[in-house]
Amino acid sequence: MDWLSALQHLRDTRTPGVLVTITQVRGHAPRAAGAKLVVAAGDSWGSIGGGNLEECAVRRARALLHDAATAVLTETHDLSDRAPGEHGVQCCGGQVTILYEPLPVRPSVAVFGMGHVGLELALLLSRHDLELHLVDSRADQLADDRLAPVLTGPADVRVHRVPVLPELVVADLPAGTDVLVLTHDHAEDLALLDALLRSDLPGSIGLIGSSAKWTRFRARLAELGHGEAAIARVRTPIGDPAITGKEPARIALAVAVELLAPARLKDPASG
Repeated sequence: MDWLSALQHLRDTRTPGVLVTITQVRGHAPRAAGAKLVVAAGDSWGSIGGGNLEECAVRRARALLHDAATAVLTETHDLSDRAPGEHGVQCCGGQVTILYEPLPVRPSVAVFGMGHVGLELALLLSRHDLELHLVDSRADQLADDRLAPVLTGPADVRVHRVPVLPELVVADLPAGTDVLVLTHDHAEDLALLDALLRSDLPGSIGLIGSSAKWTRFRARLAELGHGEAAIARVRTPIGDPAITGKEPARIALAVAVELLAPARLKDPASG
């Protein structure tokens, strides 16, 4: 697998990695500027020249993975028999500069309910580097022409058309997914919350609705066997309270601002 295919593999499997690139070469070196290496915790693809240089780069990249680093790092290495080499000596005589770019797992967000608010929210979220799951039991809400603007952004949009039992989609979501429940049907909302609370996959669970709706839902969830600690996983109301208004676009903006807060997206796998 070449380095470009490796990047796609990491993205598809939601595996963190580090892209290692030689950015500058002075004198003689095993590879020219632009050579790349992709490093994951248990594997690597591509090459920046082998030997001590590459072994040090792999170890540095895995240290960044261990620390969950997100900032890029630059290092310069001398390829001289006078330079200390932990994994052997390379005496090419040159000097190389290496750029380390951490590739964290993209956050995953699932929106259940693609009505007016759900569509506005999907439009906003699709402009970010996310894995975005859109779910609705109504076929017309997920029609191709309706979703066309959502598919033009950088988000990886996954559309789930489920005419019955949309709660079954919960099992297919990546671990750590932030879930928003915005469906048109309170019975469907309740079934989704029940499924979500029985799963350890969601990173967070947000429910749209009034305080009266939540009072009824709390009682029903308790009747379904969920304890207080489990029920407390549900966040409602949702949205940044600084953004007021009942228009779908304003509600969606408030929810997106809250969801995309740096602290919430720092570690998508942790919830």
